[in-house]
Amino acid sequence: MDTLSLANIRDGDHRDFRANEAEREAIAKRLGLLGLERFEANVTLSKDGQKIDATGQVRAKVTQACVATGEPVASTIDEPFTLRFIPEPDVDADEEIELGQDELDVIFHDGTTIALGDALADTLALALDPYPRSPEAEAHLKEAGVLSEEEAGPFGALADLKRKMEGGD
Repeated sequence: MDTLSLANIRDGDHRDFRANEAEREAIAKRLGLLGLERFEANVTLSKDGQKIDATGQVRAKVTQACVATGEPVASTIDEPFTLRFIPEPDVDADEEIELGQDELDVIFHDGTTIALGDALADTLALALDPYPRSPEAEAHLKEAGVLSEEEAGPFGALADLKRKMEGGD
């Protein structure tokens, strides 16, 4: 997707991005998706010297594999984001860079361009359901002997103990 030259970015610029089919296929492969039918973003850029802030909304239609059955699970992503691009700090290759809590969405750039398309794909990755489930997932997991959260939690264990104490199985 898009890489933007810092020289071409103006404070207050608004950009609309729409991934073409080849870009969607590449992103789907990178993120392990079964399909990426739509991927677009609206971005407003703010520039302060070498610092670029990007705010906007990412929208996508994705198909992931169910964690239990492997069946396709379709979902829609509509996620706001705020990203900050700053010049890569001048440090030793072995030196660690520590970011504070307010710097978690910081992306380093080389001083000439920002990889906005890659950052948008990363934003999509963070918005995905980490455990997509199809309608058949619950039955499949139960059949495999996996306990539900209620059964595995402390109250589930107490209910099981109560059943045993009352002579049930």
